[in-house]
Amino acid sequence: MTDPLLIAKGKIDIHLLPQMANRHGLIAGATGTGKTVTLQVLAENFSKIGVPVFVADVKGDLSGVSQAGGANPKVAERVTALGLTAFEYGGCPVTFWDIFGEQGHPVRATISEMGPLLLGRLLGLNDTQSGVLTLVFRVADDNGMLLLDLQDLRAMVQYVGDHAATFRTQYGNVSPASIGAIQRQLLHLEEIGAEHLFGEPALSLEDLIQTDAQGRGVINILAADKLLHTPMLYTTFLLWLLAELFEQLPEMGDLEKPKLVFFFDEAHLLFDDPPKALLEKIEQVTRLIRSKGVGVYYVTQNPLDIPDEILGQLGNRVQHALRAFTPRDQKAVRAAAQTFRENEGLDVEEAITQLGVGEALISVLDAKGTPTPVERCLVMPPHSMIGPITVEQRRGIIDTSVIAGYYEKEIERDSAYDMLIKRAEQKAAADAAAAGAEAAEQATEAREREASPAPKPRKKAAGRKSTRQSPIEAAATSAMRSAGSQFGRSITRGIFGRCSARSNRIAGSGFSTAC
Repeated sequence: MTDPLLIAKGKIDIHLLPQMANRHGLIAGATGTGKTVTLQVLAENFSKIGVPVFVADVKGDLSGVSQAGGANPKVAERVTALGLTAFEYGGCPVTFWDIFGEQGHPVRATISEMGPLLLGRLLGLNDTQSGVLTLVFRVADDNGMLLLDLQDLRAMVQYVGDHAATFRTQYGNVSPASIGAIQRQLLHLEEIGAEHLFGEPALSLEDLIQTDAQGRGVINILAADKLLHTPMLYTTFLLWLLAELFEQLPEMGDLEKPKLVFFFDEAHLLFDDPPKALLEKIEQVTRLIRSKGVGVYYVTQNPLDIPDEILGQLGNRVQHALRAFTPRDQKAVRAAAQTFRENEGLDVEEAITQLGVGEALISVLDAKGTPTPVERCLVMPPHSMIGPITVEQRRGIIDTSVIAGYYEKEIERDSAYDMLIKRAEQKAAADAAAAGAEAAEQATEAREREASPAPKPRKKAAGRKSTRQSPIEAAATSAMRSAGSQFGRSITRGIFGRCSARSNRIAGSGFSTAC
């Protein structure tokens, strides 16, 4: 059994039980009250017992977890105040990631993997437009067209719009206005740099769930200071990653420690007026993903930022100070106090407004899964450095990583854009061949009429195009139907509508059918 993790000290020592760490958690508090350092302390503790961690660095100051501390007087003061005689400084193994590829290894997903539900949210589509986007994905799936990047999706949307009458009876109406709205939003995504997120090689979960040679869990840090400027892109990516973990990891039952701990910082952005269908999916993932050995910890300013259905699933809670300057603030403090199990010797509502920096109200799950009475405590100081590392230190860690060079090389393969270009070329060639054959036939008829005294009846009206396919066109159509049938059978979509066919490989290619 893995030893409990000492995370804070008060009247009693507060230990987080590793076997209960996948029952999720909450870190809340106003700006400047110590949430980031608490997150760092928890990440260190998980890494120490061999549990990998994923965390988004929204302020750019979590990179210090990679280096040993020792130069911060406030940390030394906390060590003395808590009487930590055997305290030793040290860093943790770290992998840096960055959607833009500037402060870490590039991290990507394919359009097919992202799915229509998450993309619809990212694009800000209404219900009708989202329905058309889902139709576009279905047409692509049924025809074996890979949607890898924004170029593929834009081409597929245009194709569906141009052939709306063809798809109407099988898939439903396609509104030109909806097609136009989707295309405009795709252009907006390109303007904000979202094209960096989509493509291959897509992120492999195996590269997130790693330990180092000493058995310590690797802390995966996503550079999110720039990403946070587009909150919808930030939350959509993290939701996709949660969905990947939920869909791909096997059921594990009760473990002595989590397989991975996922910190969702600035969680209030996730719940900023989401569609009802998406909120239900988030609740479902939060409820069920713990059976996959994943603990999710939401980090936000106020517990009220989290919907009650999800808040009730967060068993391990750390509440830093809240401000109560207005009646609305006071109401929020009162509501936050009511989320804890009562401690008869502590006025929780009053304490929330009096907590100092690095001080918190904490309740964790005991061995039976029951929340412990809330305690007022000082959070343990981190063993690693507080604050950001230098550009040179970051670059050194990136260049010596075991995955260095892999994600930096983009993969190009035939996808929807290429297939539609080839289809257009084949159709043009078939039309040209048909036109040539018809012209030759008309020339032959003209010569026969000149040579014969009696006019011969025309085989077909002048200028009328044959509806019979040429050999080239027939072969292309047959191939596409065959591919569509083969791909359509193998593609399934998971909880967020994301493609979950990664394990279905194209024979001899090493790539998945639609992901």
